Amino acid sequence: MGEAPGDYLEFATARSGYLFRTACLLTGGDWHLAEDLVQETLAKMFRSWRRINRNHSPVAYGHTVLVRTFLSHRRLRSSSERPSDSFPDAAGRVDDAELRLTLLDGLARLAAKDRAVLVLRYWEDRTVEETAAAMKLSQGAVRVRSLRALQRLRELLGDELSELAAR
Repeated sequence: MGEAPGDYLEFATARSGYLFRTACLLTGGDWHLAEDLVQETLAKMFRSWRRINRNHSPVAYGHTVLVRTFLSHRRLRSSSERPSDSFPDAAGRVDDAELRLTLLDGLARLAAKDRAVLVLRYWEDRTVEETAAAMKLSQGAVRVRSLRALQRLRELLGDELSELAAR
């Protein structure tokens, strides 16, 4: 592939941690898959780095590539693979970590596009427009998918989420 330009290396060094965090959220906490997605995202960006308009945001471009890579991976995954729906029993006092794990568990049980729209809209605090561009959807589709995904997440977590949020 050749030697990486200095501005690409600077970008990759500065943003890989943020990309990894988003990838972890998208994959439901699967660190290994998240690392693979970030690696693939950075490789795709390297191949097209000269064409990326640095006057616009390479950060937004990177997140878009990451989300699309994640969604492509989900479509290609074998139908025989199923995520686990159980976590070990938690011991000790309830704190923010338990709430976070509960939310991650709920996100992991959602469909890939539902998970992606919730992560982008609410965890990454992106606008409807940014989310629509990243996912190649209309703004109306993002709004509808967000509402339905939140409703599905509430159904999946039910009383468990209410109890943790009330503590």
